[in-house]
Amino acid sequence: MLTRYAVILAAGQGTRMKSKLYKVLHPVCGKPMVEHVVDQVSKLQIKDVVAVIGHGSEKVKQQLGSKIGYAYQAEQLGTAHAVIQTKELLENKEGVTLVICGDTPLIKSETIESLFKHHETTSAKATILTAVAQDPSGYGRIIRSGAGDVEKIVEHKDATNQEKAIKEINTGTYCFDNVSLFQALNQVSNENAQGEYYLPDVIEILKKQGEVISAFQTGDFEETLGVNDRVALAEAERIMKHRINEMHMRNGVSIIDPSNTYIEAGVMIKEDTVILPGTFLSGQTIIDSDCIIGPNTEIKNCTVGKNTIIKQSVAHDSKIGSEVNIGPFAHIRPQSNIDDEVKIGNFVELKKADFGKGSKASHLSYIGDAKVGSDVNIGCGTITVNYDGKNKFLTTIEDGAFVGCNSNLIAPVTIGLGAYVAAGSTITEDVPASALSIARARQVNKENYVNNLQNNQK
Repeated sequence: MLTRYAVILAAGQGTRMKSKLYKVLHPVCGKPMVEHVVDQVSKLQIKDVVAVIGHGSEKVKQQLGSKIGYAYQAEQLGTAHAVIQTKELLENKEGVTLVICGDTPLIKSETIESLFKHHETTSAKATILTAVAQDPSGYGRIIRSGAGDVEKIVEHKDATNQEKAIKEINTGTYCFDNVSLFQALNQVSNENAQGEYYLPDVIEILKKQGEVISAFQTGDFEETLGVNDRVALAEAERIMKHRINEMHMRNGVSIIDPSNTYIEAGVMIKEDTVILPGTFLSGQTIIDSDCIIGPNTEIKNCTVGKNTIIKQSVAHDSKIGSEVNIGPFAHIRPQSNIDDEVKIGNFVELKKADFGKGSKASHLSYIGDAKVGSDVNIGCGTITVNYDGKNKFLTTIEDGAFVGCNSNLIAPVTIGLGAYVAAGSTITEDVPASALSIARARQVNKENYVNNLQNNQK
């Protein structure tokens, strides 16, 4: 096998996106489109991967890290000009170079591998990845010889009516003999309407030298979609969403309504989990087996244990154990750690809270900056008063404690092991283990109050 290299073109500003965000950093199912390309290329046996960057270069480097090399294109003067920027890294190396655009997030590693193999089998100096488009308008057409090799690429505006009828199009992805590529790049001219250096001109130069130009046709036109505006971005999102959902279903996950389920690329789900409609799973979320998630639930950057139910709720950046029941309408805010067999009921909000095994907050409570032990019962309407206007303080509720309804726990405070807090209490001091704390005014009944009030108003 020949030594392989890859050049990812990612320097364009993307003015048609009409965005402050650099084009190739726009996400598709939660991952920047250029990262999708890098991930697919990185699955293959490629010695050096180089991204050509320009606008927003530092942000691209920050996103992709040191796993690839970089070349800088200060001025965007065309695709051939972009590849020339890799000269110091790749010129004179023996092997084959893939050139691919960073705005093609749907390309698959299997397709790229087939392109490489076709290139090597045909002993071509250049191989074009092509596809059949039902509507080829705007694309360059592939004109083949009788032997099947490529005679030329004809741009749509230059094509005759007969050539416009051809549906095989140039996708903008190529394999080149690396030495031949850089020799030909030195001959590319910018004598055209845009004054730019175009990579397809390399094909014409090699053809005139009598070299073999081949083409490999992918069977999936959708793979080759280039994202240049928000419409294409939405289309890429739709296609990628379908792929991701299908992958999970084939791996044993039940998705009741795939068209209304949104799962990002980094999410992992184990078998026999059921995902109900309106669910959004994003970031580095991991969901174990036999869970029920949804409907209308958002989970981001969470781990979820086995046999857990989360319905009509939001959970971010937290750890959720096994056999937990959350919702409906609960909010698990970041840095919460929920142990096994916990119940977090309707309209309960947690924030930076540890919840021990078997504990319950069944409804209408706020538990923030708290450490809750195991087998604790927190009554309806209870809140941890964690903020004094300047600082946050910790509330500790030890194992087996019982907190009555409508209680205010003024942090910093500790409710001791097995202690009880009477309903309606405002607790400002620690409660000893096994004690009952009552922090409310004694009830006073004013006999005949209403009659006296009415008499005084006459």
